[in-house]
Amino acid sequence: MKKFIETLKNCWKVEDLRIRLLITILFVAIYRFGSFVVLPGVNPANLEKLQQQTAGGLMSLLDMFSGGAFSNASIFALGIMPYISASIVMQLVAIAVPSFQKMQREGESGRKKIMQYTRYLTVAILLFQAPSYLMNLKMQSPGALATGLSWTEFMIPATIILAAGSMFILWLGERITDKGVGNGISLIIMIGIIARLPQAFIQEVGSRFTAITGGGLVMFIAEILILYAVVCAAILLVQGVRKVPVQYAKKLVGNTQVGGARQYIPLKIFAANVMPIIFAQALMFIPLAIVQYSSDNLSWFTRSLLDNRSVLYNVVYVLLIVAFTYFYTAITLNPTQMAEDMKRNNGFIPGIKPGKPTADYIEEIMSRLTLPGSLFIAFIAIMPALAGLLNVQQGFSQFFGGTSLLILVGVVIDTLQQIESHLMMRHYDGLLNSGRTRPQNGVSAY
Repeated sequence: MKKFIETLKNCWKVEDLRIRLLITILFVAIYRFGSFVVLPGVNPANLEKLQQQTAGGLMSLLDMFSGGAFSNASIFALGIMPYISASIVMQLVAIAVPSFQKMQREGESGRKKIMQYTRYLTVAILLFQAPSYLMNLKMQSPGALATGLSWTEFMIPATIILAAGSMFILWLGERITDKGVGNGISLIIMIGIIARLPQAFIQEVGSRFTAITGGGLVMFIAEILILYAVVCAAILLVQGVRKVPVQYAKKLVGNTQVGGARQYIPLKIFAANVMPIIFAQALMFIPLAIVQYSSDNLSWFTRSLLDNRSVLYNVVYVLLIVAFTYFYTAITLNPTQMAEDMKRNNGFIPGIKPGKPTADYIEEIMSRLTLPGSLFIAFIAIMPALAGLLNVQQGFSQFFGGTSLLILVGVVIDTLQQIESHLMMRHYDGLLNSGRTRPQNGVSAY
């Protein structure tokens, strides 16, 4: 606690960091305030059915990512997720379409063009999702519309407001990135998730201590211990394991430096990091968009895909994560290019010929590393469903794994590193005691 207070004092002493933190807090406060501003023409007192609908299944995930704005029928109800979906699509397009590949190689100008296309695609997604959301609102809470207001009079302006609200959130995120502590989009998602934590925690405590059976305090302590273990595993996943297993590391050594110095090939167990989970989660939202949030007259198959605790949902989810892990690893790590770089630098793997044999060997090792990595992140992803087997409340179980926990851990670590870098430049200590961001011998690691 003393170190935390001392770090806050150091942050306040650095003028540039102080301004960035205040700007970040201001924009976050604006975002949270907008989450409670209800759409014009909607009576917030008649949203009980909508709030019941978002209490479970995939709808609860959408509501969590929006910080509760979805269930409040807020102007920010659609949140930042349409932009995330557009970004994922553009990443895939940049891999498959030659013209976009060329844009990526153009540097900053190409990046700006791709960002512009991403915004256009975000608007297109919003113009589809906004009417779907409003139709669901009408279906679930027909009494929510103000008296004397026709559906047509409400639909068009509400669609524009929802689309504008999401684009305004995107603007806030970009301003936090430019003027604040960085990674504004991720920070906004994290704030929305954290906003649900106190309520979910109180509900879980209440359910455990009021339950007639189930262990009460003992089960709650067990939940906290499991949650702590999962958080530690998520930190390991986000930071990445930088050394391969020993039996492979001994073989993956080459004389790649002058003087015959030995050097490990930079392979990671989690080369894809959390991207496979994000891709898979985005695809799992597709059935929800197709049925337009309706829950009536649906088949068992569709209902199972809309229930993130069902066996079918989690089996499909795991298969998608494993597939995307192999896919993302293949596009981020090129064995042929690595083999060529080694050959160019007079490096080699003992017992393996340079060129294609080296590329084939590296690809084989990558395949062996990718499988356990994909199964590990899949296990983290389905932890909320496993927590449900222990009768953990739906809202609280989302913090046991999946996209939400990985986003929380990743953003917190990245934000601390951003603050740490500002403090180290002024020779102040931060909260991190170890890692790449700590100075060594008076020299920053950056």
